[in-house]
Amino acid sequence: MAVNDQSWSVAALYKFFAWPDHASWQTPIREACERHGICGTLLLAREGINGTIAGAPDALPAFLAFLRDLPGLSEIEVKHSTASEQPFYRMKVRLKKEIVTMGVPDIDPNRSVGTYVAPKDWNALISDPDTIVIDTRNDYETAIGMFEGAVDPETESFRDFPAWAEAFKARQHNAPARRIAMYCTGGIRCEKSTALMKEMGFEEVYHLKGGILKYLEDVPEEESLWKGQCFVFDQRVSVGHGLAEGGLAQCFACRRPLQPDDLLRPEYERGVACHQCVDDFSDADRDRFRERQRQIDLAKARGEAHIGKSFSE
Repeated sequence: MAVNDQSWSVAALYKFFAWPDHASWQTPIREACERHGICGTLLLAREGINGTIAGAPDALPAFLAFLRDLPGLSEIEVKHSTASEQPFYRMKVRLKKEIVTMGVPDIDPNRSVGTYVAPKDWNALISDPDTIVIDTRNDYETAIGMFEGAVDPETESFRDFPAWAEAFKARQHNAPARRIAMYCTGGIRCEKSTALMKEMGFEEVYHLKGGILKYLEDVPEEESLWKGQCFVFDQRVSVGHGLAEGGLAQCFACRRPLQPDDLLRPEYERGVACHQCVDDFSDADRDRFRERQRQIDLAKARGEAHIGKSFSE
């Protein structure tokens, strides 16, 4: 299917809800994606659904209509954006224990969660000196953009967040009680983080509804408290205000985002290494990465997609 520039529709979506028969929907959902030419990743678990998908402008709404007709999904959270190229190479519908992996048993956003804050009200909340703002994303994401004054946990993965939260709680032991405002890319990680914080005994906990993506879509740049770009888990790498593509590259060895100047550094080799990971891999790893890049280049020359590259949150 031929499409014009900026004509791929992208949807980041999730919903926490009790879904005991989620496994029975894996095949119907995959078949619906195939019918509509949808690519990306969808994760299904007992606690709900999460993923990012993309398709032609006339196809994605039809698939989302199918999804909203499923039991429990009529009010699924969806953030829309566009891409100049199809940002995914294939479609994956996977069964998981969690739709976003925190690794803490019994944390259930369906039971207890923080208070949603709409993007239009977010600036007032995080500008209040009695609010502690916490970024729940990973270190490679915070490196390219954050809200002004936010705390960066500097975690390498979301599994590291509970340990950071325990240390944070210990530091707050003798401090005056303050409200906590949490955010992430699309809302799912901060929603689960607020469930954790509530379980840990924090009472006044808030999170940004729709995440950074909805904020960048709704809040004019001149009013924005966001600085930098927002990392996204697809071929666009990042987006900015208005959800415009950010123009960053990505190292496909370590998956970290790269500024244009980083591509000129001597450590950078396309598909093989960058200055952030040049010492992290063996010569055998780099030989394997070079072969992968060679296969990608050959597939591109044939006008085909190389399905070896994929992205996930």
